[in-house]
Amino acid sequence: MMSFHSTRSTDSTVTAKQAIRQGIAPDGGLFVTDALAALQVNPASLAGQTYQETAVRILGLLLDDYSAEELDLCVRAAYGAQWSDTDITPLVRVGDDYVLELFNGPTSAFKDVALQLLPRLMSRTLPQADETERIMILTATSGDTGKAALAGFAGAPGTAITVFYPEGKVSQVQRLQMVTQAGSNVRVCAVRGNFDDAQAAVKAVFADRDLAGRLRDQAGTVLSSANSINVGRLVPQVVYYFRAYGSLIDLGAIKAGDPVEFCVPTGNFGDVLAGYYASMMGLPVARLTVASDRNKVLTDFLSTGVYDRNRPFYTTTSPSMDILISSNLERMLYYMSGGDTQLISSLMEDLFTQGRYQVPAGLLKRIRSLFACGWADEDQVSAAIRECWQENRYLIDPHTACGYRVMGQAPRLGGVPRVLLSTASPYKFPRVVGRALGLETPTSDFSCMDALSAATGTLPPPGLRGLEGAGIRFDDCIDVDDMPAYVYRTALCMKP
Repeated sequence: MMSFHSTRSTDSTVTAKQAIRQGIAPDGGLFVTDALAALQVNPASLAGQTYQETAVRILGLLLDDYSAEELDLCVRAAYGAQWSDTDITPLVRVGDDYVLELFNGPTSAFKDVALQLLPRLMSRTLPQADETERIMILTATSGDTGKAALAGFAGAPGTAITVFYPEGKVSQVQRLQMVTQAGSNVRVCAVRGNFDDAQAAVKAVFADRDLAGRLRDQAGTVLSSANSINVGRLVPQVVYYFRAYGSLIDLGAIKAGDPVEFCVPTGNFGDVLAGYYASMMGLPVARLTVASDRNKVLTDFLSTGVYDRNRPFYTTTSPSMDILISSNLERMLYYMSGGDTQLISSLMEDLFTQGRYQVPAGLLKRIRSLFACGWADEDQVSAAIRECWQENRYLIDPHTACGYRVMGQAPRLGGVPRVLLSTASPYKFPRVVGRALGLETPTSDFSCMDALSAATGTLPPPGLRGLEGAGIRFDDCIDVDDMPAYVYRTALCMKP
């Protein structure tokens, strides 16, 4: 059976189910497995499959302590009628390139791909007869993870969920999606600070053994995560890289074995890390291009080998990428360093104590053999939205526009096809998209949706347009230092 251990130590191992349930390793590291290189997938076998068939196959390799029946049930429930496209993540030709649409789920963001599945996986980590213990999902969000996690875990047996988001640093639509969420097992709270502040506090809560004991003994609750630091969030994202490759074969764009390039807008590095996992499992990936916004800490790192979070934080038009500590980079560094847990532990200690670290030159060279990078400021994002619409009649959101701009500026790798991952519906950011197209943008985001729809002939997802007038359930706002106490009070209120 496959084992998982921390990126910072190999002293103890867990199974896939245990890793998913725990979320983060006890030493603060992230769970990884050393078996990826042995899990080789024949590219030719990816043609002609449905998304669900590909998912069951890839997940069966990566989560081998789940039975085939368990995975089949989880996949069928996660990727069913709640998706607006039966292909789940359709591949669309846009100009000379391809766009992988990841936003057709119930919350109109790519996080749905993993977060419709994670609750199903999580529920199968609990002993079936244990009705006295509950898993509380604790997560910080920069915009999209929060709603996708809430939608996935609301009403899920044996679970509860608490989401923290940075006050004033998510879009109006993103906030409304969260604070109107139904369900007796959900809580939402704003935090005074930015995403990195909230994420650091969440990690500290996970590391607080005294709090963990009180939660277990007094509230019958154990904590786990829905951020991409949880391997159960990461693994489902690997699937859509394989399905994209199969779609390219089906379209006649490539032959099995041909290389493909992926361009990925990312802040926390989870989305592009999934592509790296796919490449280690045999997918012919020529290049993974990391697209950033003005908070270009990843671009600077991939260019220089120095990761430095000691810099101004910018609130941009692509809020889900406004991140200065990219947690999943730790997993990539582990694999690229050949599993050097001592090095990873040292780098993460430098990041914690000094806010920066520098990788050895040889490691940077290996990283750059696969990863490329670029970034776009708000003016360039706006221009990319406008250009993509005018030239292709295809509407993109500001995060996807970062990738569109970066991909367009990068030199092509011969005849290698390029796939841009589109991470959110443009209607999640109607004001930004409308302004980019030169439209009048009324005060209300819903009026902006209507104006955008009228101008482009496209339709807003019902789940977004229907938010207007929805009752707000959660209006708490706290300081970062108050987060542990908030978690404890919430757990007592939702005690099983």
